[in-house]
Amino acid sequence: MPTLTKLYTMQDASEHNTKDDCWVVIDGKVYDVTSYLDEHPGGDDVVVEVTGKDATDEFEDAGHSREARELLKDFFIGELDPSPTAAPEHKTSPQKKFSEDIAQKLNDSMMQYWAVPAGIICVSLVAGLIFLRKKSTS
Repeated sequence: MPTLTKLYTMQDASEHNTKDDCWVVIDGKVYDVTSYLDEHPGGDDVVVEVTGKDATDEFEDAGHSREARELLKDFFIGELDPSPTAAPEHKTSPQKKFSEDIAQKLNDSMMQYWAVPAGIICVSLVAGLIFLRKKSTS
C-alpha cells in the first residue's frame, strides 16, 4: 500500500522563507529545516537563501555527505505537487540587492587596485634590506 504524503506547491514552500519558518525543496520533496538552521555547518544564511525555490542544484553543488542526505529524512514534511503550476519567482529584496552591489563593487575595486599596496610593500622591503645592509657594514 503506497504511503500518502502531503502535497505542497512551490507557492506553499515560498511562504516559509525566514529564519523562523524555513522550508526547502530538494528533489521534489519538501523539508521544514527551521529547527536545523542553527546547526547547519554552512551557516543559516545559505539555507535561507534557497527557500521558496527548488534548491536541488545548490544542495548537489555543495557536495553533501551521505550523512547529510540521511539527516534530511528527519525534516521531510511532504512532496512537491507535480501538477503544472506557475512557480513563483524568488525575488531579492532591494536592500539585499543594494548590499550585493556594494560588495561586488568593493571586490572589483580591490582586485583592480591590488598593485598599489603590493608596490608599497615591495618598496618597503627593498628599503629595509638596504638599511640593514648599510647598518651591518658600518
